[in-house]
Amino acid sequence: MRVLVKPRRFSGLVRIPASKSHTIRQLLIASLAGGVSEIRYPLDSLDARSCAAACRVLGAGVTEHRETDPLCPNPADAKGKKLVRYTIRGNGGFTLFRHSISSRLIDVGNSGTTLYLALAAAALGSVPFEFTGDGQIRRRSAGPLLEALAGLGVRAESANNKGCVPIIIQGPWKGGAVSLPCPTSQYLSALLLAAPLAPVGTITVIKVPLLNEKPYIEMTLSYLQAQGIPFEAAADLSRFVIPGGSSWKPLSRSVPGDFSSAAFPACAAAVSGGPVTILGLDPDDPQGDKFFFDMLAQMGCMVEWKHVETDKAAFPGGSESAWSLTVSRSGPLRGGVFDLNATPDLLPAAAVTAAFARGDTALVNVAHARIKETDRVAVMVRELAKLGVNCTERPDGLVIHGGAGTGISGGAVDGHGDHRIVMAFAAAALGASGPVGITSAESAAVTYPGFLELLVH
Repeated sequence: MRVLVKPRRFSGLVRIPASKSHTIRQLLIASLAGGVSEIRYPLDSLDARSCAAACRVLGAGVTEHRETDPLCPNPADAKGKKLVRYTIRGNGGFTLFRHSISSRLIDVGNSGTTLYLALAAAALGSVPFEFTGDGQIRRRSAGPLLEALAGLGVRAESANNKGCVPIIIQGPWKGGAVSLPCPTSQYLSALLLAAPLAPVGTITVIKVPLLNEKPYIEMTLSYLQAQGIPFEAAADLSRFVIPGGSSWKPLSRSVPGDFSSAAFPACAAAVSGGPVTILGLDPDDPQGDKFFFDMLAQMGCMVEWKHVETDKAAFPGGSESAWSLTVSRSGPLRGGVFDLNATPDLLPAAAVTAAFARGDTALVNVAHARIKETDRVAVMVRELAKLGVNCTERPDGLVIHGGAGTGISGGAVDGHGDHRIVMAFAAAALGASGPVGITSAESAAVTYPGFLELLVH
């Protein structure tokens, strides 16, 4: 699908969808727990649906509950029914697994998070599971994670020997000591969520010589800490010791808003002026991508958090006290140097914002952005050039030469089937000198259904 976004000032009120990272973690934890969990106001996107489908194959009972929401209907749902909660009957760490299940094929679609986290979850069972996915997933390697799982006694086989799907996983988890370099933090999160459920007496020791995206590990550990699951961790997160014999307890909670998704309406405000007020975010949540708002402030935007009293119609499932975050700009944007090692998903939004800044902007220490849905460093350099922006590609990032800060021209770009590339250029088009056409626009629904509808009239 091709979308054409025309320049205009973007302003108003935007309610951010739930966090993909939290939604997928909660789905898997609830699926491995004993008893029934309730996850309220989860993300309803293609990636989240892939995770829910994977949980069903792992033996969990996952039921969707939808209601009509006149304030925030899901544009992806023709009936206007919004997903308001999941109820999940867990498999009890595979103690309640249905061995007669008709299929053990797990199709993760485009969801790398589901692939990595569910690989380790499947390793707790004694039956083989086969993992597959779409064309992009077939090019994304889980090699280091598979090597670590094999070192823990798990059958972990990649059909092409490159760590990509099709992959076969079969437990049991026997424990031991492994080294796990983590160009993506999801490898480590996968082991941290599964290792506590290994048999009593099993010890899993994980040495981590490389760790990118540390805030996502802090998010994962917050779930272990909330349930009192024992583990030992080095202060720098370079080593973990996790005893087996624990269990996940059922969850009953709402899913926080997604800072990764919030970057795109914030980017739209930065390039077009705003103001945009964003609802649904929690400034105390451990999501690392809230750094984007610090970055915007450094570049010259006005960024203001306010504690507001509201009704539950605007913030269903939450308390009557909530936060709003307003982004606007009245003066020029300024370039700078920004380390995105902890937040590689910000690279597309940061790059297009930098195109509107005066002077150069360097996005550094983010080589792992090359192993996402696309090589996002190379793609952003190539596609920004089509809109008149000169960039210098570096092994660990890129420099955007904003010059006088005039922004981007109109034209056409390829979204490469990458949701964050598509959304970044859609936001940037609002400040362009002419309309911008973007291909594979349907991929935005992977994490943010309805985002393009906010921009296109």
